[in-house]
Amino acid sequence: MSLLNIFNQVEISHYIYLSTVLFAIGLFGVLFRRNAIILLMCIELMLNAVNLLFTAFSTYMGDSDGQIFVFFIMVVAAAEAAVGLAILVLVYRNTRKTDVSFLDQLKG
Repeated sequence: MSLLNIFNQVEISHYIYLSTVLFAIGLFGVLFRRNAIILLMCIELMLNAVNLLFTAFSTYMGDSDGQIFVFFIMVVAAAEAAVGLAILVLVYRNTRKTDVSFLDQLKG
């Protein structure tokens, strides 16, 4: 059995289940973790779960629109990571903490 045949046997439901699990892990990480680096990683995990679904449905439907959306999501994710890490570095320089629970005290 060739490798191509193995990939053809995977149904769309397997991609949906995997994407749901990845998105749930990211969502729980965003809701329950307070470390800013972990929060950024969980947001990236959620975006990649959506990318997996877009790619799977795009391949299933035989259309390339989903893959174009994936490209734009990756661009937004890269910009989000760059801006988020820049903000995190500035906050860490001032407070020496990466915990986000104290950031509500910065309101002034």
